[in-house]
Amino acid sequence: MTIAPLPCTFRQMQYALAVAETLSFRKAADLCAVAQPSLSAQVAALEDALGVPLFERGRGGVRVTAPGRALIARMGALLRDAADLTNEARSLRDPLAGPLRLGILPTLAPYALPFLVPALRAAFPRLQPIWIEGTTAALAAGLRDGGLEGALLALEADLGELETLPLGEDPFLVCLPAGHRLAQDDRPLSLDALEGERLLLLDDGHCLRGQALAACGRTRVEEAGFRATSLSTLMHMVAGGLGITLLPRLAVGTEAARATVALRPLAPPVPFRTLALAWRPGSYARPSLRQVGAEVAAAFRAHPDGGR
Repeated sequence: MTIAPLPCTFRQMQYALAVAETLSFRKAADLCAVAQPSLSAQVAALEDALGVPLFERGRGGVRVTAPGRALIARMGALLRDAADLTNEARSLRDPLAGPLRLGILPTLAPYALPFLVPALRAAFPRLQPIWIEGTTAALAAGLRDGGLEGALLALEADLGELETLPLGEDPFLVCLPAGHRLAQDDRPLSLDALEGERLLLLDDGHCLRGQALAACGRTRVEEAGFRATSLSTLMHMVAGGLGITLLPRLAVGTEAARATVALRPLAPPVPFRTLALAWRPGSYARPSLRQVGAEVAAAFRAHPDGGR
């Protein structure tokens, strides 16, 4: 059987994707580290080979054509498969060497990375984790489209078809203003005791917001109007007497030192989030991620504020 040569190259497809992303041939050329005339010529050659215009070029800028959108989506899938092929070949040589793109939640990164980074470096000295912070939705999308190999997420969020490896539980504590009536005791506090309190929460998009609301679901608390973008902001608002919040135990050591607040454990059943390492089904990196996940779980257990 004769195998006909393909009409286009991966490099041409990369150029087209860069133009579609930036809507600018100049910016795409900068992104691809190539001269603009060369990139423009290769994109034009790709369009000729496919027999379909991918872009409209005019004074108003660059636009992706309707057929171009469908074809560029296919090109993106082909390039992801090609990257997986390259990465799988690398992993067969040494599965725990080289870059590994890992996502992490913003409600976890500042508290976990200071001890996870050295733990992984000690366990896998040739591995080069590249940490990318983002919300659950952004990280899950990154896993699905191949931008990430793995991500540290909470199982309580809707992760769809992603495969997961549970790492441990991160219990919640109640964070109160220092002079609050409930701050005068250090015994475990029932969630029912929070009835009538103003609950400070993170903004939409943070899975910790939904977890806090679920934990307080049976208690009539009033959600405060302000929504923060970080746990640090919540701590300072609590310290200012604007309300109370729930704080994951992993964040206690860092955040309790930044603001004058009182912390009380919760009485059983204690609400918690379940930390997990997630990856897309069929990922070439699954064996490596399982080994990385085992080390991450051990690091959590060894940390004073780590998962149980």
